[in-house]
Amino acid sequence: MSPRMRTYTACSIGVGIVWAILLVLASMLDSTSKRDDIFLVFFGFVIGWLSATIARYVYPPPKKYRQVGGNGHGQTAAPA
Repeated sequence: MSPRMRTYTACSIGVGIVWAILLVLASMLDSTSKRDDIFLVFFGFVIGWLSATIARYVYPPPKKYRQVGGNGHGQTAAPA
């Protein structure tokens, strides 16, 4: 697997695609009450994902866990 595919952005895109497929199928196949429940779960998921995304930018990981050079091979910075 390519290192650039193991990013938060790639994960977000993948999750978005899965949710889009699920919501389309729910709209076509499920009853109104079940569809409403699925949409409520989706909106709850969106709120959680958005808050996690904001937290990633407000509270970045400690320097000892950040990658040097962003090459994605798990190299960490030297301890301070």
